[in-house]
Amino acid sequence: MESLKIIIGKIKDGSIREMINEFKWMMGYAKNYKKEIIFYIFLGMFSTVMTLASSVASKELIDVVTGHNVSKAPLMAIIMVSMALFSLFFSSIMSRITMKINIRIQNDIQADIFDKIIGVNWLDLSKYPSGDILNRFGSDVGTVANSAIGWVPDLIVCIFNFIATLAVVLYYDPTMMVLTLVNAPIMLLSSKLLMSKMRDYTKKVKEMNSEVMDFQTETFSNVDSIKSFDLTGLFSKRLRGFQNRYKDVNLEYNWFSIKTNIILSLIGMVVEYSFFVWAVYRLWTGHITYGEMTLFMTQSGRMSSAFSSLVSIIPSTVNSTISAARLMELIGLPKEQRTEDDGENLKDLVSEGFSVKLKDVDFSYVKEKQVIKSSSFEANRNEIVALVGPSGQGKTTLIRMFLGLLMPNSGDAVLCDKDGKEVTLNASTRKYFSYVPQGNTIFSGTIAQNLRMVKE
Repeated sequence: MESLKIIIGKIKDGSIREMINEFKWMMGYAKNYKKEIIFYIFLGMFSTVMTLASSVASKELIDVVTGHNVSKAPLMAIIMVSMALFSLFFSSIMSRITMKINIRIQNDIQADIFDKIIGVNWLDLSKYPSGDILNRFGSDVGTVANSAIGWVPDLIVCIFNFIATLAVVLYYDPTMMVLTLVNAPIMLLSSKLLMSKMRDYTKKVKEMNSEVMDFQTETFSNVDSIKSFDLTGLFSKRLRGFQNRYKDVNLEYNWFSIKTNIILSLIGMVVEYSFFVWAVYRLWTGHITYGEMTLFMTQSGRMSSAFSSLVSIIPSTVNSTISAARLMELIGLPKEQRTEDDGENLKDLVSEGFSVKLKDVDFSYVKEKQVIKSSSFEANRNEIVALVGPSGQGKTTLIRMFLGLLMPNSGDAVLCDKDGKEVTLNASTRKYFSYVPQGNTIFSGTIAQNLRMVKE
């Protein structure tokens, strides 16, 4: 119900188109896995049939024990044992197959989104905390991957499950079907309180996780600085501050869940007892058998569950579009500028050397403060050029401009060959630079592996 309100609100404020675009973007991955989606649909429908068949067999077996249809005892015994063995082997095999498919799909989508994020303009991406990016890349990618592949199968299987269960109940006793249909919406409406707050708490938890991850990433990446400035006490205090906020958010949600679960449990007990009383009455009046009573009690729960699962697709879809929007925000950032031939036309000129030139360049990270103003620079082959000055005067900014990480707001930044041909500095030309960073940037692995990253 809350998700429907969100959708209605988006329609009113004109942002429903954004949600549709987010959903289309997410479903764009599904078209690459049509076979897997069909497999999941078949698996879900087959599981539903097996569950219903098992319930009917259990009903027949109870009738045998209570003196009804004694002649079916051997057949029911064979069916029960066969289904138990089949279910054991089938579930094991399917678990292995689905795990392989899920891992492959998750890896494919994650790799695709990784390539898109890593190709974003450095300056725009640097405005996001690293912890926030990691949280989006981990949690939100997983949500999008599961929804992209599971949304269609879940919808079809839920509908099939609901109709098949309804058909079984209708076959044995139409009055029980009516009672089931009446109680299913009651259970759904009673869960409105839970769903109305779920989105808010999910958003809080995602934001909190991003902050914690960002703090952890920055802390462990700068342990040397923390120790050098004797800041261990400060960062320990900050950690405990994050922990307290994390505790408050989760305890608040936990207390809300406890109160809600009590209400839902009481309503569930009323619904369950209504089924039980009606089933006992039908049994007492001779309209149903003991086995049928057991079957109805089982299927009533399945009906409510199937109905709730069917409707829960709406809020799960809304939550998935939130994750999709968070990812689209990152991959929608401006891409790095590259030359059409990826700079390969300069390859034959490397041995002859290049000149690096900045011509009347202006640059600012923010409008309020210009770092480089009307500046020019030139470094030619075999020259040693030093940029000297206090911190904040633009030395690092110039280096980033040489490497194509930054583009000037105005003016030209070019790589020039011996004949005077100029190529604008961009992401494709940085391969022709050797660069020793100011910090001690070393990636995981051996020293040899680090040295071979650029030249294997």
